[in-house]
This record gives sequence, C-alpha cells and structure tokens, in this order.
Amino acid sequence: MQRRHLLLIGTAALAGCGFQLRREPELPFQSLALTGFPPDSPLALGLKRQIKRTPVQLQEDPARAQVVLEALHEFRDRTVVASTSVGQVREWQLRLHFDYLVRRPDGDLLVPKVELRLYRDMNYTETAALAKEQEAANLYSAMHSDAIAQVMRRLAAVKV
Repeated sequence: MQRRHLLLIGTAALAGCGFQLRREPELPFQSLALTGFPPDSPLALGLKRQIKRTPVQLQEDPARAQVVLEALHEFRDRTVVASTSVGQVREWQLRLHFDYLVRRPDGDLLVPKVELRLYRDMNYTETAALAKEQEAANLYSAMHSDAIAQVMRRLAAVKV
C-alpha cells in the first residue's frame, strides 16, 4: 500500500512540473511528397512509415503535394578509426550523411538545405566478425531512426 502511495506522489510531482512524454510531431500541412530518394532507401521507408501515422497524405506526384521533402544526398559508410601495428582493424566509425530541403511544389523554399551528419564508433575484433556485422547493422538502424525523428521534428516546424 505504501509503495502505491509513493508512486502516486511521484506521478503527481512529474505532472505538476510540466513533464510530458514526447509525442509524435503534428505536421502543419495536409499532403507531402518525398522526392530524390534512392529506390531502396531505409530513410524513405522510415519516413513513409512515420508519415502514415499522421493525418498527412503522401503524394507520389510532387505537383499535387502541399509540401515536398527533397533528398539531395543520402550516403552511409564506415572508416577505420584505430588499427593494430599489423594492420588489423580495432575500431570503426559508422557515418550517415543525409542532405535534404523542404519546398513547395513551385520551388519556393520552406526549409533551406539541411546537412544531417550522424556518427557512431564501434570497436571490432576479427574473432567476432559476424556479431560485429550485426552490431553495425543495429547501429545504422538506430542512426536511421534518429535521422527520421529529426526530419519529422523539422517538418513539424515548417511554416506553410
């Protein structure tokens, strides 16, 4: 009983200070088109999934959309950060680069070019190569989720 009482007090204290869980961003437009993405882009797939959770309609034809999100550059790679004296890799840096802009169908810019850069460091050993490949895939997936969340917040701030 006392534990429940403490939980209620803690909940009331959080509510009183204005704490709220982060909600899905509310987009201030009715239709959106995604252009410039490669056909198998994980970012495009994730953005479409997020946008379908909102009342905004996805348009295939940019001319019919109220707002157009145009991907200018999407790139991911890895570089060696540390290696041994015999050339064995000990640490990778995983990178995701995504450049985009938000415009109207007539070309008027709503958000100028945004250069989104995400990096994650990952240690590496050859004895666990398969596990490290799975870890890299998980880190890339987390970077894509982070990038999608940032783009959605930027779209929510667009003034149409």
